[in-house]
Amino acid sequence: MNKRALIKKIIGRLAEELEVYFRAAQASRTEATHEQSKAENKYDTRGLEASYLARGQSKQAAEIQGAIAAFEKLSARTFGEADAIDVGAFVELELDGEKAAYFIGPRGGGTEVIHDKREVLVITPESPLGQQLMGRKQGEVLKLKLANAQNQCRLMKVA
Repeated sequence: MNKRALIKKIIGRLAEELEVYFRAAQASRTEATHEQSKAENKYDTRGLEASYLARGQSKQAAEIQGAIAAFEKLSARTFGEADAIDVGAFVELELDGEKAAYFIGPRGGGTEVIHDKREVLVITPESPLGQQLMGRKQGEVLKLKLANAQNQCRLMKVA
């Protein structure tokens, strides 16, 4: 597996999301400051609502910028069969005959990319699944608690 290429794809996807948030925040700022958004009476809150929206979008953009910076610093460490799962690990789980691929990232949980013709989901060590996987090793059979249900799965690959 070319982990450096996977990390580049994740950074690319995050950059795409960042561009969307920048455009949305700019549009909300424009709406908030437009002369037609000026309150006509004390119950007219269009401008105020647009400014709240712009602030939230700007915060989300800053979070994505931080995630990009964290991935740019991340080494493409290769994990062996005896190595415990940690940040930077590619993990493949098998649950009920279905395989799922995850990348343990420093930030940016929920980001999805296609790598080597398969979907890879970024999870963080702080996520419920990430917490349960950290420190585990390839070949282990786990009882994961997902969505208030116990699921038995096998750690097929840690790379």
